[in-house]
Amino acid sequence: MTTRPPTPSRRTLLRALAALPATALALGELPGLLGTADAAAPASGYATRYTIVPFLNSDDGTVNVYQSDDATDFRLLQSSAYTPPSNRIRDASIFKHTDGYYYLTYTTHTWEDESTTVGFARSADRVNWTFLYDYTIPITNLSRAWAPEWFVDSDGSVNVIVSCSTTDDEWIFTPYVLAATNSALTAWTSPTALSGIGSNHIDTYIVKAGSTYHAFTKNETAKYIEYGTATSLKGPYTISRTGDWAGWGSYREGPSVIQLDNGGWRIFFDGYGDGNYYYSDSYDTFATWSTPTALATLSGTARHFTVIKETVSGGTSVTKNATRSFQSVNYATRYWEEVSSLLNLPVVTSSSATADKQAATFTVVAGLADSNGYSFRDASGNYLRHYDFRGRFDANDGTSMFAQDATFIARTGTTTGSVRFESYNYPGYYLRHYNYQLRVAVSDGTDLFRQDSSFVPVTSWA
Repeated sequence: MTTRPPTPSRRTLLRALAALPATALALGELPGLLGTADAAAPASGYATRYTIVPFLNSDDGTVNVYQSDDATDFRLLQSSAYTPPSNRIRDASIFKHTDGYYYLTYTTHTWEDESTTVGFARSADRVNWTFLYDYTIPITNLSRAWAPEWFVDSDGSVNVIVSCSTTDDEWIFTPYVLAATNSALTAWTSPTALSGIGSNHIDTYIVKAGSTYHAFTKNETAKYIEYGTATSLKGPYTISRTGDWAGWGSYREGPSVIQLDNGGWRIFFDGYGDGNYYYSDSYDTFATWSTPTALATLSGTARHFTVIKETVSGGTSVTKNATRSFQSVNYATRYWEEVSSLLNLPVVTSSSATADKQAATFTVVAGLADSNGYSFRDASGNYLRHYDFRGRFDANDGTSMFAQDATFIARTGTTTGSVRFESYNYPGYYLRHYNYQLRVAVSDGTDLFRQDSSFVPVTSWA
């Protein structure tokens, strides 16, 4: 078993990102990044969208569709969005094909039953789904075909990674890959075992970073998610991290890995042993990970899903190189105001003192760490940044860490024209008022949190 070092703090992980030159992010040269579109906040007029299609803890006969703009706060888009005409639907994996449609592949039977097929369905809008077909995996003496996962390689080829067992030992699974032989995704190559991962591994999820294939796979004996790499999709893979190497704990399954707007990587996994669904982040190409955090809106409801990320039209924006004041959505008489270098939310009115109006006026500029994001300057030239999770104003010291602390990503707020500002280097953490003080706090998925973190940019007080 691999000895695990102490779990690093999120700030420790971010130092790996901060130590790299800004050009590495701008040019997509950060180790493990696939390109600029995946490693930057969305431009004005666009938004990031994450979609999942999980089956339910209470019902494996249907799936819900959820979406999120930050990979943390997932909201229900459609309940019971797809129910197959027969059998079950578990472990659904989603991707968007070049024909513009979204495709699902999924396990077709409950875990107790023999299951030799995987299912396919299609949708134009992620809400209305059409059954396509059940496909029998052509493996001699097949007993179970579970947890099919889409994998689109850098050459555009579409593959499905599926865990299979045979009748001589129905609970010992081996990962196989099938490649689509036509664009309609109706014909497939013969399954090939992924070399090097070996038997008794299930829920294998693969991402490609540069020329390296990274596999996250559950060891069904130890109940840990292990990690390995290869230079070819089919392997051979070298499993280099075993046991509790990442600090995620045991009885974890269904890993799914995506890249966040700030260039970091996020893994999601089903903590079926304790009933929670978790995420954890890495900023050093999968070497170390943050302490797992439960997804508030999904834990206890959603089971085994894949996450896809898209950049879509829409979103929200704030005029840059202009002065603005920021009004609370749920306390309309209260505005951002700098008080003794800290950001508070006092009442500001037309009769307020000139000094208060000036302290409630900020210059909006391009984000110091990402020009598609936002930074905020006070009248003296200091920047709003988070420090010990508190919003405060400090002089720019020129470090990458400061630039990240002072950069925020605009997400759509709860009312028309309102904006939520997500921390650039603490994804899922938002500027939120609490006791009329502004802090960055992780979303708990409640309507109150969303309101407390929504602000309307208005004509400046000064």
